[in-house]
Amino acid sequence: MIHKEKMTATIEGDFVIVLIGMRINQFWKIHKWLPIALAMGRMLKELYTHPELGFLSHEFGIGRSFLFVQYWRSLDQLIAYAKNPEAGHLPAWKDFYKRVGTDGSVGIWHETYAVPAGSYETVYTNMPPFGLGKAGKLEKAMGRRDSASGRLHH
Repeated sequence: MIHKEKMTATIEGDFVIVLIGMRINQFWKIHKWLPIALAMGRMLKELYTHPELGFLSHEFGIGRSFLFVQYWRSLDQLIAYAKNPEAGHLPAWKDFYKRVGTDGSVGIWHETYAVPAGSYETVYTNMPPFGLGKAGKLEKAMGRRDSASGRLHH
């Protein structure tokens, strides 16, 4: 559903944003990068199937680099998932170093941001639920929420 009006997102309490990606440095080495791409799909399926792990939502972008933006309920839940040998992440991480290591064919990266409650602002116009608006709750951007400074209480 497209929300034609100006919307903003809210989420209760602190949350975590993870940017995670893969950059294909040598396209012809499909045997190096395709297993990594497929592993992310398996992990996302696992995370959506088990909301108790703390995963809230994700977005995806593609080009030479693949970019996933993930929203998590807490840093503790993110770390617990990443270190769990029974979950999809740790085996995929080990497989990356076994297949690719530091040969330069495929780059992987992530950045993690712990966001304190109220320390963010969002705006969406002519958009379906997206980003934090999909992970949290969408509301009309009216009154003080009509501007970025108002949404940040600045």
